[in-house]
Amino acid sequence: MMPAIIYRMNAEQAEKIPIGISSCLLGQEVRFDGGHKHNAYITQNLGEFFEFIPFCPELAVGMSVPRPPIQLREMNNKLHAMGVKDPLLDKTDALSAYGKEIGYQQRQLCGYILKKDSPSCGMERVKVYGKTPIPERRGRGIYAAALMAAQPSLPVEEEGRLMDPHLRENFVERVYIYSRWQTYQTSGMTAAALVDFHTRHKFIIQAHDEVAYRELGRLVSAAGKGNIQDTAENYLQGLMTALKRMATTRTHTNVLMHIMGFLKQHLDSHDKQELLDLIDAYRLGKLPLIVPVTLLKHFLRLYPDDYINEQFYLNPHPRELMLRNHI
Repeated sequence: MMPAIIYRMNAEQAEKIPIGISSCLLGQEVRFDGGHKHNAYITQNLGEFFEFIPFCPELAVGMSVPRPPIQLREMNNKLHAMGVKDPLLDKTDALSAYGKEIGYQQRQLCGYILKKDSPSCGMERVKVYGKTPIPERRGRGIYAAALMAAQPSLPVEEEGRLMDPHLRENFVERVYIYSRWQTYQTSGMTAAALVDFHTRHKFIIQAHDEVAYRELGRLVSAAGKGNIQDTAENYLQGLMTALKRMATTRTHTNVLMHIMGFLKQHLDSHDKQELLDLIDAYRLGKLPLIVPVTLLKHFLRLYPDDYINEQFYLNPHPRELMLRNHI
């Protein structure tokens, strides 16, 4: 197995969130043709906050650089990673085993960024050959599939999809929530800790899935009645599934209005109308989410509310990333 190499950006790296990543996205020349697929946004922007731990599964299973290219081919209703020119080259089992190994061993990871279209690392819509004359985009890379099965709650995304501002914000939000969850687990999960975690993420969950929010609330309310680790695991699975559902302008608007309710007694009619106008402009797509959020945070500095200030909704990730400036 090829050892993981820590990709260090600067002296502050130890404080960053550990993220698995396809090695070629960092500029490492590990692709089948000896090249790379360096992604500047990932290294320069996300790299300020994430510690990248690169993996190249094809190298890890003994393939060279350069090497014969492989593709996904369907045989007997199963996807295989096989040589494009050499049908005897089949790395399916090796890539799957390596994905399981990394998934089970690298529990410190709080997210993973995969290389799109790769027969080993592609998260979705990878070309599948063999069943139809024209390849179909319905596959998942062999390594990626095994990794995601081993860690189903781990936030995973492809570098191509990260160029979409909504998908990017969603992924980074999930990474920070998963990182906070890891901190709670390390400190020792208790019923009280689970209640605290859920309480501080209530508005974020509501913005993604109101039904899941109520279901998770019921799970948390019964946390002291059974095995806390089983309850925590069920909670995490439900939470991360809910967060994959994209928040919308409607659901964000509902949360913004709910937060405004905590301030009504402090705001005069002018302030209330200004805030309502900005929230409505956001709802209509005329302003980004950051605008009403910034005004809410301004009023909360003037009129602090302990419950709202403990919520992560208004500060889900570093403001320097400016993720809410584009959604």
